[in-house]
Amino acid sequence: MADEKVHATGLLKLISENPLFSTLRETYSSFTARRDALGLSNPGTVENIDREVKKNVFLTNYMFSGLRADLTKPFSMTPIFQVAHAFSMGSQGLPPYNLTAMYGTNKVFMQGNIDNEGSLSARTNYKWNSFLVTKTDTQIQPGGPAMVQVDNEITGKDFSAGIKSVNPSILEGGLSGVFVGSYLQSLTPSLALGLEAVWSRLALNAPPEAAVSYVAKYRRPDWIASAQVQPQGAFSTSYWRKVTDRVEAGVDLSLQIAPATGGRGGLIGGGVRKEGTTTLGAKYDFRTSTFRAQVDSTGKLSCLLEKRVLQPVQLTFAGEMDHFKQQAKIGLAVSIDAASEELVQQQEQAGGNVAQPAVPF
Repeated sequence: MADEKVHATGLLKLISENPLFSTLRETYSSFTARRDALGLSNPGTVENIDREVKKNVFLTNYMFSGLRADLTKPFSMTPIFQVAHAFSMGSQGLPPYNLTAMYGTNKVFMQGNIDNEGSLSARTNYKWNSFLVTKTDTQIQPGGPAMVQVDNEITGKDFSAGIKSVNPSILEGGLSGVFVGSYLQSLTPSLALGLEAVWSRLALNAPPEAAVSYVAKYRRPDWIASAQVQPQGAFSTSYWRKVTDRVEAGVDLSLQIAPATGGRGGLIGGGVRKEGTTTLGAKYDFRTSTFRAQVDSTGKLSCLLEKRVLQPVQLTFAGEMDHFKQQAKIGLAVSIDAASEELVQQQEQAGGNVAQPAVPF
C-alpha cells in the first residue's frame, strides 16, 4: 500500500515538473488572469438575446381576449408554494378552466398545469450548483402528441452555454428528436457574440437536418442592441432603450429573404421573395399600474393596462385592432391574491422584508 502511494506521488511530481505541462499551466493561468482583468460580465443566453424588447416591453406574451378571472392562493413564502385557479370565457387561446400548482426553493422549481380537457403540462428546474441548472418541460394532450424537453444551462462569469433536447429517442433503432446547442461569450464589457446549432431528425425514415445561426449583443448603460442571423435568409434585430426610470421603449425588425418559387421558370424565374415586419413598443410603469402599447407594420395596434386596485386585487385590460383586416379584440381580467390572514400578518410584521428564496426559474 505504501509502495502504491509512493508511486502515485512520484507520478504526479513527474507530470507537474514536465516542461510541457508547466508551459500549458502557465499559459492557462496567464489567459485566465487577462480574462478576469477585462471585467467581463455574463451576457445572458442566446434564447433570451432580445429579452428586454420581446419579453419586457412588448405585450405579445401578455395579450389575451375575452373574460378571464385568476384566483391565487399562497400557502407559504419560504419555500414558495401556491395554487391558482384560472377561468376564461370567449378566449381563443385559453381553456375555460386551468389549475396550476407551484413550488419553489433555492434549488428546485416545480410547476404543474391541468385544464378542463385533461391537457397536462409540468416544468421542473433543478439548480445543481451556482452555474449549472437542468430544466425539464413535459406536455401531454389527450388524443394528441406528447412533448418532453430537457435543457441544461451553464452560466459562467462571462459566458453562457446550453444543451437542449426535444423528444429525444433511441427506441426505434436510431437517434431521433431535436437537439440544440448554444454558446454566448462576452468579448468586451459591452459586446457579446455567440451561435446556436440545431440538429433535428423527426423520424428514422427522414434525413437529418442541421442549421447554425449567429447572434450578437451590444449593451450600454441605458440601451441594448441585438441581432440574429438565421438559416434560409432570416434576419432579426432589436433595440431597447430606457428613456426614464419608469419608461422603456423597444423596436424589433424581422426580415425573411428567400427564393420565390411561384413564378415561371421555377426557382430562377420566381426571383427573390422578401418579407419583413417592424414592431415598435413602449412600457410605462406607474405607482400602481403598468401600461404597454405597441404597433407594427402589419397594421396591428395593441395596448395592455395592468392596474393594482387593492393589495390583493389587480385588473387587466387588453385591446388589439387590426386595421388591414378590420378586426378587433378586447380582453378583461381580474386577478385576486387570496393569501391567508396568518401569511399576511407575517409579511406585515416583517415589514415586507421577507427573504424569499432565489428560485431557479
